[in-house]
Amino acid sequence: MSLWSRIADALSALAAGEGLSTVFDRLRSPPQRTVAFTIAVIALGAKMAKADGQVTRDEVTAFREVFTIPPEDEASAARLFNMARQDVAGFEEYAHRIKAMFGTDPNGMLCDLMEGLFHIALADGQYHPDEDEFLHRVSEILGLSGRQFKTLRARFVPDAVPDPYDVLGVDPDTPLEKVRAAWRGLVRDTHPDRMMARGLPEEAVKLAEKRLIAINRAWETINKDAA
Repeated sequence: MSLWSRIADALSALAAGEGLSTVFDRLRSPPQRTVAFTIAVIALGAKMAKADGQVTRDEVTAFREVFTIPPEDEASAARLFNMARQDVAGFEEYAHRIKAMFGTDPNGMLCDLMEGLFHIALADGQYHPDEDEFLHRVSEILGLSGRQFKTLRARFVPDAVPDPYDVLGVDPDTPLEKVRAAWRGLVRDTHPDRMMARGLPEEAVKLAEKRLIAINRAWETINKDAA
């Protein structure tokens, strides 16, 4: 069964009267994590659309920045988006449910989730202050540190030249060999096989593209300055 077929099953449960929070609770097991990840990105993306006030833009187009959605499955993605957008539950409740669903997240899927939300936030070429506030609050609820949020933001938001140390998540006084080790670790974690092993759907490997460009550029800058 394809990813989007499983999402369609989840939508059928929603149509039968189950709340989205209940569906989240049913997706905690590792075999369901690809479905859980996709629903989490789309659901929080819907709430974020409210945050920046752009509720009429074509969010399915924005989701293409994260997922490859076959034409025949666009209706399911749009339906899920509209359900989440119209749900009376606030985004903080969604974020708490998602945090509970992924638990301690030893594999870093919550950072992957935040990357997906940053992709969607920047899909229209703008980064609204309300989106920044939304994403910062979501990252806090998900348990990301201030440093992790700053690192993610530096990779995506074009409001300033990103600090290469922030991009790699290291301090400026870190020895070069340790910076190199951090860079290599990020490159390994960005490999599509590693991402899918964490539970990300194959359709979401686009998440790796911008990350890899940013971390390689950051390492090249630091290494050049140290020469």
